[in-house]
Amino acid sequence: MKITIVYDNDAKEGLKCGWGFACLIETRQNNILFDTGWDGHLLLENMRKLAIDPQIIDTLVLSHQHWDHIGGVTTFLNINPDLDVYVPSGFSPRLKKEITSRIKRKLYGVSSPREICDKIYTTGELEKNGTGIKEQSLILECESGNYVLTGCAHPGLLLILEAAASFGSITGIIGGLHDSQEYGSFRNMQLIGAGHCTSHKDVIRKMYPDKFEKIFAGYTIDL
Repeated sequence: MKITIVYDNDAKEGLKCGWGFACLIETRQNNILFDTGWDGHLLLENMRKLAIDPQIIDTLVLSHQHWDHIGGVTTFLNINPDLDVYVPSGFSPRLKKEITSRIKRKLYGVSSPREICDKIYTTGELEKNGTGIKEQSLILECESGNYVLTGCAHPGLLLILEAAASFGSITGIIGGLHDSQEYGSFRNMQLIGAGHCTSHKDVIRKMYPDKFEKIFAGYTIDL
């Protein structure tokens, strides 16, 4: 399974950065886009420079309804409407209707943990302490172990990892970790790929120097 970050606050030379997050998950059976960043044109430009054809994507998963993760949806669906879309059930009815009107396949509202594609699972819709931010993360079942993919981790690492653990022990985590200070959650992981909204990258890097990796648009990893 291959992960490519296509949208992030930071980018390698030749790509554009922007506040937000999106990544491509390539498996033997499926190509899944996780989030779209906030600028769809920037997303598509980075994909072009990375030689990623938007038409190969068969599944779109949106982590939560914040502009920096869904802003590029309309632009992307104008290019490729032939896919399934998975969103937290708490997405606004108006946004669900808008997405449904633009795709040729099906929109799924996710409430509980479930399989999305072969070896790709969702934690289900999670929310911390009534904050109103409903977010899903993904669990990737790879040959090297299970990895969690987060958009912003608003529900908190403890809640996300508890849900993810129902699919097996967690080997690593990749994505935005927001302002989480639940540093002990990383203790048994082999990879901490922190990007986007992670507030305490320096602390995590100092605590886990052999496990920490800063991610950015253009970052790739085979799991």
